Amino acid sequence: MEENTKAGNMNLDEIITDYASSEEQNGNSTRVLQVPTVALRGMTVLPGLVIHFDLSRTKSILAVEQAMMSDQRVFLVGQKDVEEDDPDYTKVYHMGCLAQIKQVTRLPENVVRVLVEGLDRAILRGFSDEEKNYLVGEIEIVESPLHLEGVAEGSTIEEEAMMRNLRELFMEFCSFFPRIGKTMLKHFDGTFSLGVLMDELIESMPVTFDKKQAVLEAVDLGTRYQVLAKILYEEIEVAKIRTELTEQVKGRMEKNQKEYMLREQMNYIREELGEDNVMSDAEQFQQELNKLKAGREVKEKIQKEINRFRSLGQGSAESSVERGYLETLLELPWDKVSKDNTDIKRAEQILERDHYGLEQVKERILEFLAVRSLTKRGDSPIICLVGPPGTGKTSIARSVAESLNKKYVRICLGGVRDEAEIRGHRRTYVGAMPGRIVTGLKQAGVKNPLMLLDEIDKVSSDYRGDTSSALLEVLDSEQNNHFRDHYVEIPVDLSEVLFIATANSTAEIPRPLLDRMEIIEVTSYTANEKFHIAREHLIAKQLEKNGLDAKKLTISDGALREIILSYTSEAGVRELERKIGEICRKAARQLLEQKKPAVHVTGRNLEQYLGKRKIARDKANDKDDIGIVRGLAWTSVGGVTMQVEVNMMPGKGEIRLTGQLGDVMKESALTGMSYIRSVSDEYSLPEDTFTAYDFHIHIPEGAVPKDGPSAGITMATAMLSAITRTPVRANVAMTGEITLRGRVLAIGGLKEKLLAAKTAGMKTVLVPKENEKDVEEISKEIKSGLDIILVEKMEEVIRHAFAEK
Repeated sequence: MEENTKAGNMNLDEIITDYASSEEQNGNSTRVLQVPTVALRGMTVLPGLVIHFDLSRTKSILAVEQAMMSDQRVFLVGQKDVEEDDPDYTKVYHMGCLAQIKQVTRLPENVVRVLVEGLDRAILRGFSDEEKNYLVGEIEIVESPLHLEGVAEGSTIEEEAMMRNLRELFMEFCSFFPRIGKTMLKHFDGTFSLGVLMDELIESMPVTFDKKQAVLEAVDLGTRYQVLAKILYEEIEVAKIRTELTEQVKGRMEKNQKEYMLREQMNYIREELGEDNVMSDAEQFQQELNKLKAGREVKEKIQKEINRFRSLGQGSAESSVERGYLETLLELPWDKVSKDNTDIKRAEQILERDHYGLEQVKERILEFLAVRSLTKRGDSPIICLVGPPGTGKTSIARSVAESLNKKYVRICLGGVRDEAEIRGHRRTYVGAMPGRIVTGLKQAGVKNPLMLLDEIDKVSSDYRGDTSSALLEVLDSEQNNHFRDHYVEIPVDLSEVLFIATANSTAEIPRPLLDRMEIIEVTSYTANEKFHIAREHLIAKQLEKNGLDAKKLTISDGALREIILSYTSEAGVRELERKIGEICRKAARQLLEQKKPAVHVTGRNLEQYLGKRKIARDKANDKDDIGIVRGLAWTSVGGVTMQVEVNMMPGKGEIRLTGQLGDVMKESALTGMSYIRSVSDEYSLPEDTFTAYDFHIHIPEGAVPKDGPSAGITMATAMLSAITRTPVRANVAMTGEITLRGRVLAIGGLKEKLLAAKTAGMKTVLVPKENEKDVEEISKEIKSGLDIILVEKMEEVIRHAFAEK
């Protein structure tokens, strides 16, 4: 039914325009009519049916009035979106019904009720271009066949089979909807044709208008039968499931009622025997409430729940739910806080003791401590540590908790997709419980712990709610002082909680959530940093874990560096720790089996414990080559070098891309080729270069998907090298995006990329000029031995990359 609009208040009698119906013949002698048209919301009219509906839109009312002034015929077509107020040709279905208006009744508030009879199916070819205040549709009437296609007139065997099958299905459907069956089953015994019967059936069924539209669009009787039969099958299955669910709920209610009566009788017997212990739990709750540190409003709410618990029977199901709710409320630390450490020197010592490097993170934590000591306020920032796996993000949070003398709570968000995991379940659900945030507070026992939200970029969403949106209130320092958990129902103050989140990448974190956090980058470790971390932390940790000490097992510095370079390939140190643990286990077995007094692991005997070297580092090519350029890429486990190869062969000017390249890299390749073609005159390229030759761009390791915006200049250089037959310097690596005009744009992950270039033995790295500030922030340890050249134009890239002939 249509909704009222502002235009519905106009005087319709004054704005009625003349309408002249016209018929025209197209090239195929198809009859096309121009008929006033009404777009219906949420309903479908079928031929042969009499139905009434209300109109409120001015356009629709004018169309009806114009039809009444001519031959009383109107075209009725359904809207795809019922909320659309001014539909055009693309926003309505193209199959509708040509109908005869039987009666028009004006109702209050400028509403018109129309009674129509469906005449014929018709296809909407478009709306008239003439400017009118109502829709005029150009329609083509569709002749509905009287018999199945291919069946001779008078041969009704197949039609009779369809009729009987529909009757059986409809009788089964009517067993769930008896009122419909009383009237419609009579139609099967009448003289209705198969097509009319099917239209009558779908109109009588309580289904959505889009299913009725599907029947309307099925002109052929065979197709219409298949559509209607499928709808009947689906509706019968839905009705069966609904009936089963209703019976289950009814049976459960009868069982609960019986149990309630029996429990009440048992309670009465206990009271008569003087064994009434119903009040014991309530008294215990009352004592805990008297000791609870909480505000007046919180205590009043808990007192109200205790009084309600007293009035419930001890054995009732509702009593057990209320008991669990009261226990949760009384265990929460409403106003209980722990005293924070304000000794900055002690905090600095703990951070330096537990972590090597990470200067930016340590500096930010110490700044927070200093501000908190001066302001004496409990407001805490929301910090997000972003970096590759194994770089120590989680252990940083533990160290921060120890340095601040805070309780530590870790909440892993990886894979959480239910909003109730954050906000809690409503108590009306069976098995309801508070969300993870409130549960973490209950575990901490104080309202100001350090709460680690681990893997915040791994949360997902489904039909149960958007988990990341639920975190918005938690991580907003302006509103989390009244965080409302669905289970607790009382606002919980989270303003004094120090939230630290961890993530591998900010790309997967929704923008509104990212805006509420302070991002601190935890970048990849250099080989030297890994060496110090292993020497100062990991070896001692694994020795203790495997029952050894420094006297029984020693690992030389050379062996440690060899493990880092030849057995691990990661941004962090997690795999490095595993390899040290593997050495410890094998050493423990040697100590017991061979009765050795001690085990010494060096670079020479390392293969006895870890096997052959597993990591073959990408090294610079031995000689300059044509069409081969070394690019740099960032991955979740650090930086890597990426070799781009281009071959040029006779063909038709096609470009082939292989190596599982993503859409962004494909676009970069096409952009680079367009740039080369635009500057072909500068390199004196033959005119048929791009029409008589094909270009094949390949990036090895074809099984590994690759994508990103920083390979533009690499592919462009490789293509130009292949076209001009100019070799590219083997010791040059590059990274940067390219534009159509040859500008070099900024990239991310520069530290990891420079590390990869240095490991591969590259001497020169071409970096976008816009990344100059990032280059300055990178430590000298990484930049030493690298000639970093900042480039702005593709001409500079080519000048530094091409070898001199």
